[in-house]
Amino acid sequence: MHITHHGGNEGVTGSCHQLHYRDSDSVLVDCGMFQGRDARRFPSDEIQFPLDGIQGLVLTHVHIDHVGRIPYLIEAGFHKPIYCTPPTARFLPIMLEDSIRLGITKNKRFIAQVLKEIKALIHPVPFGKWQDLPRGASFRYSPAGHILGSAYVEFDYGDERFVFSGDLGSRCTPILHPPTSPERADVLVLESTYGDRLHEGRETRVARLESILCETMENRGVTIIPAFSLGRTQELLYELNQIMEGIGHRTHCSMLQAIDIIVDSPMAIKLTDIYEQMKEYWNEEANEVLTVDSQPFVFKNLIEIDQAGESRGNVEYLKRSGRPAIVIAGSGMCTGGRVVEYLKNFITKPTTDIVFVGYQAIGTLGRQIQECHEGKCGVTIDRQDFLVRAKTHTLSGYSAHADQSDLIRFVQGMKSPPSEVRLVHGEYQARMVLADKLNSLGIKTIACTNPDEVPPEDDRPRSEPAE
Repeated sequence: MHITHHGGNEGVTGSCHQLHYRDSDSVLVDCGMFQGRDARRFPSDEIQFPLDGIQGLVLTHVHIDHVGRIPYLIEAGFHKPIYCTPPTARFLPIMLEDSIRLGITKNKRFIAQVLKEIKALIHPVPFGKWQDLPRGASFRYSPAGHILGSAYVEFDYGDERFVFSGDLGSRCTPILHPPTSPERADVLVLESTYGDRLHEGRETRVARLESILCETMENRGVTIIPAFSLGRTQELLYELNQIMEGIGHRTHCSMLQAIDIIVDSPMAIKLTDIYEQMKEYWNEEANEVLTVDSQPFVFKNLIEIDQAGESRGNVEYLKRSGRPAIVIAGSGMCTGGRVVEYLKNFITKPTTDIVFVGYQAIGTLGRQIQECHEGKCGVTIDRQDFLVRAKTHTLSGYSAHADQSDLIRFVQGMKSPPSEVRLVHGEYQARMVLADKLNSLGIKTIACTNPDEVPPEDDRPRSEPAE
């Protein structure tokens, strides 16, 4: 077997890998959209490789940088099975509908036709079950712990086994089962998003979030959390529920019933409903919580806002009422969506806290706010200038990606070390640092590079994970 990369091997986004298991037969692993810097290098999302002999598309999970080019794949004439786990099968149409509407067209008839074709090709495969491919190959899904339904994939053909990690989750991720290492691999294609850093632990991040919540209640301010609709929002709701319950038993944080927690994202609301319907994929801790709380994403103070008019009305309500509130809204990097309206109305207030729980890419509004502290500079939003008087916080422990120690543990946990590790899905520095670490452990590791990608020695970029 051998691999051809069509994206994700020299950057973070656009993951798409073609595994050739016979001279005339192959399978695609993911077909994601390029974003951020990668989109500038690869401005077209159209499929630019032949589809001859491709027997199917095997998805690792449903984030857009892994599935966003599927509409273009269909347009190019792809009509083979789209394999995925059962939760991914539920999420995929919702994620792609939003992606098509925002990035391709708002034509409802076109969107409906594309989604109809995609739905007809979806073939759910349970975790742990070997699925046959035409002419002798097979694959199996195992939990990756990144988002609900995410998986790494083992491919067998003859005596060879190739493993694609997809995106691996952190050990600190609530709700989900952490990934366990495969037994063996001749070649392991491994993500490297956080190959150059470590996350803060779960206890630390929960304590920091609780501290911010307490301050919000005490100063009657507004805390704004820009969050991705799938994965991050559900994790925040789950842990906020636990924090609220804990605060209720202590006296140093009063006014518990006087705070509103607001989710202002139609997609996040839809996806949270699916999370609740798929409890069989939750980990032991989350299922134990279910014995005392049948709805761990729902609590007294939760307000869900679906319609756009309600969103604008809620901003005015918060300005008038003076009630403390936590607002979870998209987009995760503040590049658009409903979070922008909250920022415009509250970013100049010293009683506002802005909490970043995901990476803020260079050039995004989120990154500008993250680097601007309490009246020291301003930002431009919708062509208006705002002085940032809000306090900003970054909780790195909420990343959905494994950090360096998790990635190394995943490799070392294999009974037989892989003959080769090939690093993908990471910026230059992340790949280089992780490659050095693994090679020093005696594990042959290759980090793909492009001469145009290598930055000057004094300008090494930090990783830019796609959440």
